[in-house]
Amino acid sequence: MKKILLFSLLAVLFFQTSCTDQCTETRKFKRFTPVTVGLADIRQGIKTEQARELINPGKIYIKGNYLLINEIKQGLHVVDNTNPAAPRLVSFIKIPGNGDMAVRGNILYADSYTDLVALNITDPTAIREVGREKEVFLNGQFDGAGWSLNTSTGVINDQNMEIVTETIKTDCENNGSGGVWPRGWFFAADNRAMAQSAAPSTSGPNQGQAGSMARFALYDNYLYTVSQSDLQLFDIRTPESPRRGNKINLGWGIETIFPYRDKLFIGSNTGMFIYDNRNPEKPERLSVFQHAFACDPVVVHENRAYVTLRSGTMCNRGQNQLDVVDITDLRAPKLLKTYQMQNPHGLGVDFPHLYVCEGKHGLKSFDAKSDFDLKQLQHLTGMDAYDVIPLSNKSLLMIGKDGLYQFDTSNPAKLQQISKIPVKRVEI
Repeated sequence: MKKILLFSLLAVLFFQTSCTDQCTETRKFKRFTPVTVGLADIRQGIKTEQARELINPGKIYIKGNYLLINEIKQGLHVVDNTNPAAPRLVSFIKIPGNGDMAVRGNILYADSYTDLVALNITDPTAIREVGREKEVFLNGQFDGAGWSLNTSTGVINDQNMEIVTETIKTDCENNGSGGVWPRGWFFAADNRAMAQSAAPSTSGPNQGQAGSMARFALYDNYLYTVSQSDLQLFDIRTPESPRRGNKINLGWGIETIFPYRDKLFIGSNTGMFIYDNRNPEKPERLSVFQHAFACDPVVVHENRAYVTLRSGTMCNRGQNQLDVVDITDLRAPKLLKTYQMQNPHGLGVDFPHLYVCEGKHGLKSFDAKSDFDLKQLQHLTGMDAYDVIPLSNKSLLMIGKDGLYQFDTSNPAKLQQISKIPVKRVEI
């Protein structure tokens, strides 16, 4: 009997050891590596290059028949969208440390790490730098990786991000239960900076339109930019020579700016700020609508604001929801109703229809005629939706991790894909 028990024990130990040798787990995560970039290199780095494939797209902007697609920290893809069914990559504007853009006339304003640059884009194949305001942005964030300016040494302290796929051996009993991750490595999660979708009332024929995830906004003779803590104004009465204007401290966690008529709606990870912009040089705070700690953008139509809140890398205490807010009294915004979402990112309104990006869960369209009964019309899956721009010609631009989509929205309950510019996957 003792021999049988001993044999059984050895068999169990052998089985456990063999199982441990055979079990594997594939993990995908972001790896950040510290780097430094000299200001001289940044300021000599702007140039127009041949068109290239999308690899890590960020924000989108439309001006006339042209689209601009941000390649995070690298620059801007210029796309001829004269025929939306066959968009054509025209050129690539190399802009070190770029994340945001805005266009008025033939002048493109873009951030290049700490500097604001003005570029003449009359010829999209030969873009020229015509102005620069130096060291106006002291820090920023791309894909969850922060950068900062070291004023004493004149360098940018940044981090390179790589998507890493790794297959490792694991203990069978603990496989899939959330093992220990290497120090300094993080789960892949989207935490890109977010901001404004230009309202029709502030976008004349000479001005472009952004998605809900930008940090730049144009109004009157000013360019407004938001950092993590400040609203920085630039006087652009001389378009080629933007001049630094007033700076307004907003507190920490600022993410979005949406200009609507003569008001500014600024989203942070703790609430929505409403500013009166009748004096464009000196916006005045009217109120704050507070919500739970979460990443959010905001869009506005008439006396309604639509705010999405989501959990993410920097907002892991956040909720995944859509708030409908009554802004009839701008000094006392009031929550009307909350709708649960999966992981909402950017959004756009073409009233009475609302479009919400749900990250890896796809794109949703809603009938928003009733504040208390938003009706989901369609849920497109199989795409990683980041931001949208609804257009007046019943079409929709959507950018995601897997590319730029264009949809016909004539029937919001049955969106028809017109075209797609895919992303070239680069993983290690």
